[in-house]
Amino acid sequence: SQILSKGELQVSDKERHTQLEQMFRDIATIVADKCVNPETKRPYTVILIERAMKDIHYSVKPNKSTKQQALEVIRQLKETMQIERAHMRLRFILPAKEGKKLKEKLKPLIKVIESEDFQEELEIVCLIDPGCFREIDELIRSETKGKGSLEVLSLKDVEEGDEKLE
Repeated sequence: SQILSKGELQVSDKERHTQLEQMFRDIATIVADKCVNPETKRPYTVILIERAMKDIHYSVKPNKSTKQQALEVIRQLKETMQIERAHMRLRFILPAKEGKKLKEKLKPLIKVIESEDFQEELEIVCLIDPGCFREIDELIRSETKGKGSLEVLSLKDVEEGDEKLE
């Protein structure tokens, strides 16, 4: 067959289109995970970010990484909406019994543990990406049967110079 000898495969328009749509969604997901509305201090949904990207007619660049493009999108969206990159600082208090086990499940969702205090209960202050908030909230609620508590202490702006999106 031709393909094997030439080592080249024509990507059909449909496949290219699907690929670009997937990248578009990935970019929106990264933006939603990293950003909040500075007025409500709440994360945006992916759907809302996708809609905003369509409104500014953002076109995906297939040869640039989705992370690089997410930064571009954030910059562009700032002109039309309230959006900031931020980490959320949370405090959660977990019952001693579930605390240890739950901490292991929460670990992958936490960026930085700032302090940890274990007496009658496990108290952790940490930084997370806003996009993980809902998942953490649900985990704590279901695993502690409502005994654990979670509060948002503050938002920490991510400095503009901090261009790496982990």
